[in-house]
Amino acid sequence: MTALTELPPFLAFVVAALLAAVTRGRLRGAVMLAAPLAGAAMLWGAGDGIHLQHSILSVTLTLYEVDPLASLFGWLFHLGAFIGVLYALHVRDTTQQVAALLYAGSAVGAAFAGDLVTLFLFWEGLTLSSVFLIWARRTPAASAAAMRYLLLQVTSGLLLLAGLLVHLRATGQADFRPIGLDAPGAWLMFVGLGIKCGFPLLHTWLTDAYPEATETGTVFLCMFTTKVAIYAMARTFPGAEPLVYIGTAMTCFPIFFAVIENDLRKVLSYSMINQLGFMVCGIGLGGTLALNGAVGHAFNDVLFKGLLFMSMGAVLYVTGRTRASDLGGLYKRMPTTAALCIVGALTISAVPLFSAFVSKSMVMTAALEQDRTVIWLFLLFASVGVLEHAGIKIPFFAFFAHDQGLDAREPPLNMRLAMLIAAVLSIAIGCWPTLLYRLLPYPVTYSPYDTTHVVAQLQLLTFGALAVFWMMRTGRYPHEVRAINLDFEWVWRRLMPATAVYLQRVFGPIDAAGRRGAVTQARRLETFLEKHHGPGGTLGRTWPTGSMALWVAVLLAVFTLAYYL
Repeated sequence: MTALTELPPFLAFVVAALLAAVTRGRLRGAVMLAAPLAGAAMLWGAGDGIHLQHSILSVTLTLYEVDPLASLFGWLFHLGAFIGVLYALHVRDTTQQVAALLYAGSAVGAAFAGDLVTLFLFWEGLTLSSVFLIWARRTPAASAAAMRYLLLQVTSGLLLLAGLLVHLRATGQADFRPIGLDAPGAWLMFVGLGIKCGFPLLHTWLTDAYPEATETGTVFLCMFTTKVAIYAMARTFPGAEPLVYIGTAMTCFPIFFAVIENDLRKVLSYSMINQLGFMVCGIGLGGTLALNGAVGHAFNDVLFKGLLFMSMGAVLYVTGRTRASDLGGLYKRMPTTAALCIVGALTISAVPLFSAFVSKSMVMTAALEQDRTVIWLFLLFASVGVLEHAGIKIPFFAFFAHDQGLDAREPPLNMRLAMLIAAVLSIAIGCWPTLLYRLLPYPVTYSPYDTTHVVAQLQLLTFGALAVFWMMRTGRYPHEVRAINLDFEWVWRRLMPATAVYLQRVFGPIDAAGRRGAVTQARRLETFLEKHHGPGGTLGRTWPTGSMALWVAVLLAVFTLAYYL
């Protein structure tokens, strides 16, 4: 057992992915379910500290290091992987299943990376594996969204790589530790992490690609990429002041898009940015309470946001639709799915006795304790917005709006079991917060269930719900219609092609002239070499050995200069 605990848990997912590629049917399902269980067994007996290191090119790679923060996310990713695999157990798509295991394994590997180089390797693993979950839907829209997703994810990796190389060159250190924004290369890494966190204006990959993935692929996507980014941000930039304002903006702006969006999976994508904003803001606030709240909310978000995406995935699987204007009345045919969706809606709305209530409040309380009243007011506004677009809109329009007469039924048993596990855990953590608090990286002295907090939250939820229902009854609520809502991605889609066309017009003639000149010079060089170094050339007839020695000396001199300079 001791030898087993010294192995990094991500290996369990890599081995399972290889086995899944060559197995079929129930055997493949058993292999996939065994992966997170085997990884958890490997993690169970591993104490804090470094378990696996390897030196290469004067850089020490720490492939497996455990501390309280890494442990929290490690357990979270194993739990998320198990729920996701169970939910997707009915799928018979080798590419999608192998990609899902490698994706989860990359997240686990990133959680236990002890240096920035190892983090980068798993960071790229997340990108390359996750894009197949979008392609797997095999529609033109999914293919296009996957390419845009890949473009921004690769950009994120390049910025992270550039930042860590600058940092390594300047400091000689690549440890995955708090570095602050004043460190060399820090801003490059900051923006690279920010892309995956869904920073404003860099968030469009999320709302563009997640709704286009398969019904099971989106569940995996919502559990890993952004949570790895939150983990990396919490480890490298805790207390960074810009994160307070970036996170606050993230909590607020998605509300306006979610209100008018018709595609319910896209509504949940905007809602994800909103929840990520609370985490980013908590990391920026710093301090044990805010950081515990940020990473604790990340833990809970995997459960309740995963539950909501699973419920909408079940609707998509059964009806083939996710637009609010096409749905309604499904509670009669899908009562279990509707009930589980309501649990997710109550949880994300931070209703007392549900998990978000015990984690989001930590961030908001920390803002008050640091005398950031304006920030707290924005977070309060964002909390009301969450109630509207995720707490009410999602379950209402999917299950209780005007009955469209769709031919529907409950999804397969494995999908319902996965949703049930997420729902039970969301309620259990809400009722017994110590289940989560004991996993947090810093000691917890906070109690969410004081009278002031409970009463204030119930008042907020009550009046927020009344406002929404009043708007619906009076016709003031935005109608659910088929439409294209322009987000900032419109700028990328219009700006990038236009820029490419402009650059082609400006530099095209220069490039053509350069190519013609290069061809001419290449022909001249070819003639010269043939004349002097060919079989019948001057040097070939007189001193071929001396010519070879001369070129060896020249190349050796060039190599020596390159090495020392």
